[in-house]
Amino acid sequence: MTKLWWLSVLVILAAALSACNSEPEKETTAPETPEPIEVELSVPDQANVNENIQMKAAVSQGGEPVADADEVEFEIWEEGKKDESQLVEAKNNENGTYEADTAFDRDGVFTIQVHVTARGLHTMPMKSVTVGSGAEKAQTATDEEHSHGEHAEGFSLHFTEPESLQAGGETTLTTHLQMDGSPLEKAQVRYEIWPAEDEHQIQWVDTIEEKPGEYSAAHTFDKSGIFHVQVHVENDEGLHEHQEYELNVQ
Repeated sequence: MTKLWWLSVLVILAAALSACNSEPEKETTAPETPEPIEVELSVPDQANVNENIQMKAAVSQGGEPVADADEVEFEIWEEGKKDESQLVEAKNNENGTYEADTAFDRDGVFTIQVHVTARGLHTMPMKSVTVGSGAEKAQTATDEEHSHGEHAEGFSLHFTEPESLQAGGETTLTTHLQMDGSPLEKAQVRYEIWPAEDEHQIQWVDTIEEKPGEYSAAHTFDKSGIFHVQVHVENDEGLHEHQEYELNVQ
């Protein structure tokens, strides 16, 4: 009787183990990579001096309109004068399109670049507008300003200036890079930071590429005042670019 009881126990245990082993393994799914943000920038190729023109950006993701972009701005500058650019905030039409108007008070060739931040992604396509006689008069300005703000062909840099800066508080400095309309990856990006009153008191801050083409670093300004931040960009293909900005720390 005892032997029969133990035999029954062994049979039950074997059946239980077999059932456990036959349970299907839970599949582990890798996190999905979000689809890229697509932006179609529409501006006229040519315009007259003082003519009001419309700038329009159609934003989509996976073929669907993006009506909830966090920020859409148009940056405008005359060829060769990137450091004198102006930003114009776009109006959200709530259908995936964003618009703003502008006008040019002189002949020249101007660049219009739209900066779109949406759903954790950033993109910044650009186009050129020839105003009036355009290139003829713009060429002189380009030659004079060639050493200021002239970038390699197809290269684009956007430094996100913090809205408010407090001395002693940590802030994140972020730069977006593109080459020929696509995120520029695996670049070496550093910030050169110094107070306006002492150009020899320099700090170097290395960034980390958080997302394709997005480079960030945390920094604490130890006092209030005006600080200069120069963004240095290099890569293994010989690219070497830099752009300077001015920040006001409270």
